[in-house]
Amino acid sequence: MSNANANVQLDQLPQAIAKGLLSIGAVALRPHEPFTWTSGLKSPIYCDNRLTMSYPDIRDLIAEGFAAVIRDKYPDCEAVAGIATGGIPHAAWVAQKLGLPMLYVRDKAKGHGKTNQIEGHFKPGQKVVLIEDLISTGGSSLKAAVAVREAGCEVQGVVAIFTYQFPKATEAFAAESIPLDTLSNYTALISAAVETGAIREEDVALLQSWRENPSAFGV
Repeated sequence: MSNANANVQLDQLPQAIAKGLLSIGAVALRPHEPFTWTSGLKSPIYCDNRLTMSYPDIRDLIAEGFAAVIRDKYPDCEAVAGIATGGIPHAAWVAQKLGLPMLYVRDKAKGHGKTNQIEGHFKPGQKVVLIEDLISTGGSSLKAAVAVREAGCEVQGVVAIFTYQFPKATEAFAAESIPLDTLSNYTALISAAVETGAIREEDVALLQSWRENPSAFGV
């Protein structure tokens, strides 16, 4: 682990991680040639945080970031749970750094064997923080968090690498009274993209308009 990663402060994380994601192509921005998501939504951004697994410096920066957030906001956390599938490897790395048990949560219970949805040893009342790679609308992440809560654990919060900052996600987490923290976000990404020359300054307004009204973008 490099000293630079170990010394990153919480207030520096959004920009540092945004630059890291851009540098490895985990995030791509195309304001004038939007991507089409599975839902049919036109988007100027495509995010594949699974690429971070292949870059030791970036994945360690992310693990340090997760560990810093948990130490700061959830100091009595007793277990770290990865949300399948993107959150699983990151949960393993941060659990190792914190010396905590690790779990992982499927999107639904297995259809065979013990029919587990949550894998790993846990006990009622255990304080758990869930790890996710990306927050879009928040639906799948919340489903996992609620499953852990219904299994008898105390869900302290969900921490993700990146969020598109859709109001719908914020509202959904608030409705379930589950705190959401992210290491970086769409605002920081745009700033980092301008700073590194990945986009032009004149494209910022167009990129911001997508977050404000995604369904109207590219129509």
